[in-house]
Amino acid sequence: MQNQKSALGLDGNVTALIGYIVGILALVLIFIEKDNRFVRFHALQSVLWAAAYIVVIIVLSILGVIAAILGQASGALAGILGILVTLLWLVAVFGFLGGLIYAAIKAFGGNQAKLPVVGSLAEKWA
Repeated sequence: MQNQKSALGLDGNVTALIGYIVGILALVLIFIEKDNRFVRFHALQSVLWAAAYIVVIIVLSILGVIAAILGQASGALAGILGILVTLLWLVAVFGFLGGLIYAAIKAFGGNQAKLPVVGSLAEKWA
């Protein structure tokens, strides 16, 4: 299926790769791609991966604000909490980018590699 043409007229593997690089294109592909299940899977996975990342960053931002508020009241514990939130934020950013690069490379190679959690959802919905 990855060698079939996509709704954009490109090879499926190229379209799936571009969907990871240009997130808005992945969102568009969800709606316009009807025939190529490979492209549809990767478009869904790309959008779900970005949505999961946004949720994680929002939660970590809220924790960061809580750490800052606690930092004004009691210094030592809040400092440790702030460092922990910062480290978790860095793990989230590098994890997101690593997963995105991994999936993009696999998609270009014609493989349907599933990312944690969102890969199963994308496979089911594609």
